[in-house]
Amino acid sequence: MAHVYAVILEIFINFAAQKACDMKCLIGREKEKREIEKFINSDKSEFIAIYGRRRIGKTFLVTQFLKGKIDFDMTGIIGGSKEDQLMSFCISLKQCGYEGTLPTNWFEAFEALKFTLQQRQSQKHIIIFIDELPCLDTPHSGMTKALDLFWNGWANRQNNIKLIVCGSATTWIIDNIIDNHGGLHNRITHEMHIQPFTLRETELFLTTNKFKWNRLTICQTYMILGGIPYYLSLLDNSLGLPENIDRLFFAKDAELKKEYDRLFASLFRVPQPYINIIQLLSEKKKGLTRTEISNALSKETGGHLSKLLINLENCDFIRKYNIKDKKINTKNGIYQLTDFYIHFYNEFCKKATTDEHYWTNSLNSPKQNSWYGLAFERLCMSHIPQIKKALGVERIHTEYYSWRSKESETPAQIDLVIERADHINNICEIKYSKADYSISAEEERRLQNRINDFEEETKSRNATHLTLITTFGLKANSHSSEINNVVLMDDLFT
Repeated sequence: MAHVYAVILEIFINFAAQKACDMKCLIGREKEKREIEKFINSDKSEFIAIYGRRRIGKTFLVTQFLKGKIDFDMTGIIGGSKEDQLMSFCISLKQCGYEGTLPTNWFEAFEALKFTLQQRQSQKHIIIFIDELPCLDTPHSGMTKALDLFWNGWANRQNNIKLIVCGSATTWIIDNIIDNHGGLHNRITHEMHIQPFTLRETELFLTTNKFKWNRLTICQTYMILGGIPYYLSLLDNSLGLPENIDRLFFAKDAELKKEYDRLFASLFRVPQPYINIIQLLSEKKKGLTRTEISNALSKETGGHLSKLLINLENCDFIRKYNIKDKKINTKNGIYQLTDFYIHFYNEFCKKATTDEHYWTNSLNSPKQNSWYGLAFERLCMSHIPQIKKALGVERIHTEYYSWRSKESETPAQIDLVIERADHINNICEIKYSKADYSISAEEERRLQNRINDFEEETKSRNATHLTLITTFGLKANSHSSEINNVVLMDDLFT
């Protein structure tokens, strides 16, 4: 009986959390909303798989945008047994009008759902939403086979069934639903990868929630929390950013201090290999090739390592950048850690501190300023479409990649090269500054040497435009004439 109460409590908590979310408005996600609207209004049955990182707002997007339109809505219980999941399913069935007995297996559960929905067959659209679907797939449960029969044996033969499944366990969704090689092979009609907010969406979120922060502060917020809606929702608009970061990361029982371990455990059934890669990339700010990762983690090789890297990419934790020698090399690119929260946690929270005001007390320290510099590079790399727009080349075909010198005595790397179809290469120099950026004589020499090395080693025949991406602007002096283009922080908000 105790476990029954536990299931009911879990369901109540999910319901209460959803009601709390209902008080907030759905911000951004314009593309995703257009797609969902199109799928729902199609003249055929649709099987839509939505995935993305934990806390990214998948559930909120669906429940808010389709509020009052969902006919069957259930959420898998994290860590629940088969019996727990079936009871949760049955409770949702009863809310949908089902009056039968508790199903004893998933075939009976989906048959009960079919029977219940048949009573609504005259509706133009019948919308089914199963959240945290991977939780239902407990060992030897047979859930995916039952789902296969439900979809292929009935739902797909109708013209008004809209089945939406969702889950934070991205690898499970991709392996078992999207790339399924059994009965569900090629049955998904649409897949949606929900990604973090952009800077523009983050600004909209904060201003809507009555934050009166300037864009530099919003950039700093993004460099710590990323565009993760849930993390942003934890901010207190009565406090400044430093006080918020102390409260969320360094105070006793700080909420985001506990999030790190939960994050990987919720996404991966065997999280340690993924954590090992994340920690390695945290230490290598400029990134590593697949070969370098394999050498550093001798236990992770071959196809297994490739799978781990793909899964981390799908969760938006890392990104693979192409590299260029004489040609663009897509096979052995550079992997970089791109998740802002993870970067911040590994840099500042893994080392124990009893200072509950650590971030406030570290303002303008060399370590903090250095970290903001690296974080700004990552921010720019996550907003390449905005950079292209600022350069006026959003409609020109481009390839972007990283470059490392193999011949110069002093190791040189260009984090971002935008190679354009109009025969111009934008060599991007990214600099975080709290004022107009000033180029020194030494830096001018370093930049010119780097360009010379790039042109010599790549044998590129394109014209080279040195491009500065910075916060506020370029200070005019005797060395600033080397810069052909300047992209500002404001441009990243477009």
